[in-house]
Amino acid sequence: MKKILAVALLVLLAGVVYIQEAYAEITYKYGASERIRQEIWDNLLDLKTLPRGNNTNYDRNFFRFKTSLWGSVDFNKDTGIFLKLTSEVYYNLGPYRQPWNQHLDENEGVIDNLYLKANNVFGLPVDLKIGRQDFLGPDMYGEGFLLSDGNPNDGSRCFYFNAAKAKWRINENHNVDVVYITNQFQDRYLPTLRTAVPDAGTYYNHKKILNASDEQAFMVYGRDKINENLNVEPYYIFKREEKHPLGPPTPELDLNTIGARAVYTTGPWTFGGEFAHQFGEYDGGRDRSAYGGYIFGKRKFADMPLKPEFELRFVSLSGDDPNTEDNENWDPLFSKAPYWNELLIYVQIYEFIPETYAMPGYWSNLQLYMAKATMELTPDTKLALSYQYWRANQDAQPLTPHRAMFGDGHDRGHLPTLFLTHKFNKNIDAFFQYEYFIPGDFYADNAKNGQFLRWQLQFKI
Repeated sequence: MKKILAVALLVLLAGVVYIQEAYAEITYKYGASERIRQEIWDNLLDLKTLPRGNNTNYDRNFFRFKTSLWGSVDFNKDTGIFLKLTSEVYYNLGPYRQPWNQHLDENEGVIDNLYLKANNVFGLPVDLKIGRQDFLGPDMYGEGFLLSDGNPNDGSRCFYFNAAKAKWRINENHNVDVVYITNQFQDRYLPTLRTAVPDAGTYYNHKKILNASDEQAFMVYGRDKINENLNVEPYYIFKREEKHPLGPPTPELDLNTIGARAVYTTGPWTFGGEFAHQFGEYDGGRDRSAYGGYIFGKRKFADMPLKPEFELRFVSLSGDDPNTEDNENWDPLFSKAPYWNELLIYVQIYEFIPETYAMPGYWSNLQLYMAKATMELTPDTKLALSYQYWRANQDAQPLTPHRAMFGDGHDRGHLPTLFLTHKFNKNIDAFFQYEYFIPGDFYADNAKNGQFLRWQLQFKI
């Protein structure tokens, strides 16, 4: 692997030298950002149902300081390189601390993005992007239902995918992306900077765990504008999840996902939905078959005070049927992220071990009924409120150590949320977020209400 990476790096450097010599006018851009967050978790993870016998289940109150530096070099309008470096430091106020009883976790410095882009390759309507890259913003697939975060276990520090992407622009209304992804349990492709901690043990002095296992994927994703109102996005994704290196052994999984997303807009109304079917097999012969999807409708009142927008949404992700030999749990692929809310990604952790090995955001076995309202309090201040009712499609089937957290019903509970954002100027912005979870009979009778609170202040130059 190291030899392959060395050769690839030499090819990349040779390409940079060639391009630099071929194009006299080179433009540079650079910038930096500092993000300060405080998060408070109250009764999360186990809803206070499991013993306090270890450091994991305690409430948490901590600061996160994320620093990023980035720079790009464009050799011409079609060719360039982008580099981004990121580090995030945690400071735990308690009662949770690091396992070696420290407040400060210096974490590690990482290469967040490093990719080469080349548009109109050989004069053809084909654009390439090769290297470590995000699938966010203009590069997002749909609304992130299946692809949003390539390394979920580092929180929101990074979202990157190690990927090679080719976009074929067939015409102004149709294009197709072909993507290869290779993500890892721990980053082995690029170096990291991590400070050794005395008495922390070798586990905490090595690179951070990013995924439950090494992962590879191949995807074909289309974007088709059928007419002025309707857009359709069909796709096929093959993903291989390697055997998990920690905990009880879960065999290698080969999984196919085929689906489509459609959005219809007319005047102030927008309607949309997405549905996907999954089928595959574990090493050893056990089948995996699942479904997932959502529908929504929303309307914006742009002429009213506060310019409110209202949305109704329904989501259903299959769960494992205990009466079959197959596994019917929906696999969220690369979307183990705070998709509909932040709070439940932690409450679900004990539900899907060993498939996630304590990875947050394993959205599966659920139904969501959501009503949401957003409004502009001022041109720079926006407020979003939602009421979410959650159910399960199947009974909870956790491992024995976590069984006491769960009940016998299918009512997951009620979850109101609040999200307030404000932009001070082009360089400074902030938000305040609050979520409150009232558990239902899917959880044990002694389950406590959960709370998640977070505020952020961000500086950009």
